[in-house]
Amino acid sequence: MADIWSVDEHLADVLRAVRPLEPIELPLLDAAGCVLTEDVIVPAPLPPFDNSSMDGYAVRAADVEGATHALPSVLSVVADIAAGSGDLPTLFPGQAARIMTGAPLPPGAQAVVPVEWTDGGTGGGPVDSMLAASAARGGGGEVRVFQPVAEGEHIRGRGSDAQAGGVALTAGTLLGPPQIGLLAALGRGTVPVRPRPRAVVLSTGSELAAPGEPLGPGQIHDSNSYMLTAAAQAAGAVAFRGAAVADDAATLRAALEDQLIRADLVVTSGGVSVGAYDVVKEALSGEVDFRRLAMQPGKPQGFGLIGPARTPLFALPGNPVSAYVSFELFVRPALRAMAGHGEGALHRPRVTARLVTDAPLSSPAGRRQFLRGAYEPDDGTVRPVGGPGSHLTAALAAADALIEIPENVTEAAAGAELTVVLLG
Repeated sequence: MADIWSVDEHLADVLRAVRPLEPIELPLLDAAGCVLTEDVIVPAPLPPFDNSSMDGYAVRAADVEGATHALPSVLSVVADIAAGSGDLPTLFPGQAARIMTGAPLPPGAQAVVPVEWTDGGTGGGPVDSMLAASAARGGGGEVRVFQPVAEGEHIRGRGSDAQAGGVALTAGTLLGPPQIGLLAALGRGTVPVRPRPRAVVLSTGSELAAPGEPLGPGQIHDSNSYMLTAAAQAAGAVAFRGAAVADDAATLRAALEDQLIRADLVVTSGGVSVGAYDVVKEALSGEVDFRRLAMQPGKPQGFGLIGPARTPLFALPGNPVSAYVSFELFVRPALRAMAGHGEGALHRPRVTARLVTDAPLSSPAGRRQFLRGAYEPDDGTVRPVGGPGSHLTAALAAADALIEIPENVTEAAAGAELTVVLLG
């Protein structure tokens, strides 16, 4: 490999090295956010029985044919049927049963008349009257129906949602709230998934102080570990933030050994350049390959497999913007590949947008540049946010996109069509 790696070469090398995590069986709520590893087959019809989609009266369709306010159909009410009822009467001609939403349809019933289409069985307001009559009588009395219903109307048919033997969810499905709800409706208590990767994030630098603590001379607050931990969570990982590590190789090695027991992937920031205190390079040379990439920001990168379990480690630059851009381009796809996502779901969405800028944007020849941008989906434009400096965290916080300028482009003027990486 050449001394300078391209963005695509480095990404391909990373994705070749990482593997999807082994499937495990998890309870439904623990499986939320995970990727399904097997097809889920519908074990029984859903819903399992015909039930009412309205509060009203279960009837035979012929008994209310032609009903009007002037000439209502008058039916004998023989039962009250609530959701969960098991002892159901059979309806014969001229009979009806008060029924609640979700309650099973009794034998002989063909449709449900909404309570609003009746006198509620007492001659009062329809809903209140129905409830009062139901509570008072438990069946009995009469109901006047003012509007006909067709057979099957206002009924949720057995199996109308899902038929037994069908595929409810396919392997590779990301389990969000609707999918978890479906699994619960099917009676599944657990499900086989790839677990969310556990990512450990460490910042390096003797100058770092924890947020909330006062700064001493020459110190800055550790923002990278918080930003990258949040980024790992947003990528779907279970993320752990370790305390900042001072510029000492032995201390870093000890910290890594402590963290590897709970890590499927490790991210460090800082200490990967060519300075006298580049502790990550000193501590991990031989296990991690430190590279120069043809990109800006983020030229220095490290990647390797460390420890007995060959855990992927990403050594990212220390400047905040460089660290974040590197995470989005390389770490996020790796985490999602480990979680079992398919190729199409590894990367952030990319769109083509028209550049809006007062002055042309310059870009170094031979490097792929990623600038912070604000994307306007309504008109398909993007404008730069802040300058190119890799320390400008305020500009990064104001951006929702990365503007990508290819290696062979040294200047992009207003109106240029550029690829935009959407971060939102």
